[in-house]
Amino acid sequence: MKAWANIMIFMLFLLSLGKVKAQVITEDVSAMEKPVTLAPMCIYEGDTIPYFTLPTVHIFKPLYFKNNQERQKYTKLVRDVKKVLPISKEVRKAVIETYEVLQTLPTEKARQEHIKAVEKSIKKQYTPIMKKLTFSQGKLLIKLVDRQTNSTGYELVQAFMGSFKAGFYQAFAALFGASLKKEYDAEGDDAMTERVIILVENGQI
Repeated sequence: MKAWANIMIFMLFLLSLGKVKAQVITEDVSAMEKPVTLAPMCIYEGDTIPYFTLPTVHIFKPLYFKNNQERQKYTKLVRDVKKVLPISKEVRKAVIETYEVLQTLPTEKARQEHIKAVEKSIKKQYTPIMKKLTFSQGKLLIKLVDRQTNSTGYELVQAFMGSFKAGFYQAFAALFGASLKKEYDAEGDDAMTERVIILVENGQI
């Protein structure tokens, strides 16, 4: 396993917790009828007509690269965002689902037992995902988790795994030039990343 994968073990932990809720669903999807899409309607001059909301198209100033190195850097950022953004969204979903699942457990002991049981399966289930990320993509993921959850990686580890493990993983990350306390700054250092995210989410690049 690549060393940097351990830096993001808390993300694997959250992702695996998020699967708990999905496992409760036992309905046979194959037996379901084809879904029917209902279009919203409005009344215009006595006629009932369907209407649809079109996605917002964001327009940015054209980019000008001083040299080929800058162009390659931007191309790499686009590639990294496309690969990492979906994972950060899974983490956000898992954080919400994890909170909901833990709220259904009656005691703190039950919650801790649940967390420990799920934690055992994380490496087997999610290590392959992290092994496919480069170190720079791992650092980007840490920032995008903050963007998606409004909580730094350190805060999430602390909330779900305790202060000791939060400190341990933060120290481990520091050895490789990373930090779980990194915050996403959409209007500052991460302005270009935010631009790319918006364009990717709207299918414009």
